[in-house]
Amino acid sequence: MKKILLPALFSFAFTALYAQQTLIDSIYHGGMYRTYILYVPASYSASTPVPLILNFHGYTSNAGEQLFYGDFRPIADTAGFLVVHPQGTLDANNEPYWNSDWGGAVDDIGFTSALIDSLSAQYSIIQSRVYSTGMSNGGFMSYTLACSLSSRIAAIASVTGTMNYNQSLSCNPQHPMPVMEIHGTADPVVPYNGNGTMSSIVSTLAYWVNTNVCDVTPVQTEVPNTNMVDGCTATHFVYQNGNNGAEVEHFRINLGGHTWPGAPIVVGTTNYDINASKEIWRFFSQYDLYGKITGINETSEKSIQCYPNPTNDVLYFNGDDIDQIQAYTLLDASGKIVGEGTLSEQISIGQLANGFYILELAFTDGKHSLRILKQ
Repeated sequence: MKKILLPALFSFAFTALYAQQTLIDSIYHGGMYRTYILYVPASYSASTPVPLILNFHGYTSNAGEQLFYGDFRPIADTAGFLVVHPQGTLDANNEPYWNSDWGGAVDDIGFTSALIDSLSAQYSIIQSRVYSTGMSNGGFMSYTLACSLSSRIAAIASVTGTMNYNQSLSCNPQHPMPVMEIHGTADPVVPYNGNGTMSSIVSTLAYWVNTNVCDVTPVQTEVPNTNMVDGCTATHFVYQNGNNGAEVEHFRINLGGHTWPGAPIVVGTTNYDINASKEIWRFFSQYDLYGKITGINETSEKSIQCYPNPTNDVLYFNGDDIDQIQAYTLLDASGKIVGEGTLSEQISIGQLANGFYILELAFTDGKHSLRILKQ
């Protein structure tokens, strides 16, 4: 899907403006070198794991343009996450694109997984807090990852994208997937009401509301029209009470075009009542792979205490119900079992990689879970 290209100078300006914090690199995957631009905030420290946002460009665009147009850098500076801007390959028309079931032999799902692996080997990333967003074709790609790489993606947000027509029939998310869609009703490129190749926004939202078992009636709020000259308004919909706390949010940009709300330049009817990047991070920050984040120092309803949490090695346990625990199972962010046995008063996890883990304690009356952070 075409989008209006930013001026060429934006493709190069980042090298001067953010040279100390913006890195251009590549990985070898699928028989070719695949490039990306990574933004690392000054606050980053290897001793503290941080979230990662994948920010995919639109069709005919590129990683440098997306870095500026859908800009997360000021937010990353204060919230402390990494942002990676992958570069797509060229299609038959010699245009950059993401193969979100759009044809061709390029495995962009595999590339994304390999990119997460590569960045995780170089930086301290919370494996349960990897998110995907993007513009247009990048939004399509985010939905494709939600369907086919959900074991690694905690939540997605699409700006001016949607799902392919009938993509829901082959979609297979492995956990409730929080979804945000930001879309203009007058989008001439990805029509709000869909067409023969693209799902309507209403249908796409309905699929994820049903998949997450959210309330079918959303909480609807009119966003204050703080900018009277942008030619559009915004309505916010929130579908609540999904499994694991997963919600579906939608900003309907009334009369809005194929644009990123709050963008630094105007390339069409662009809404300035909201800032898409800020709304997306607000949404993402609520979730990890296990659902709504309620804190890492959780205990079960049994009288069990787990400390220290976070830890870099040994977990200690005490409590009145500790003698009722029959066994424990430790699972990583992908759901893989990385430890199991009989619980005494401590477990060593020093050999495990940094990240979130779920400790399932088996009692006679069921299982109770604790969220553990290894760092």
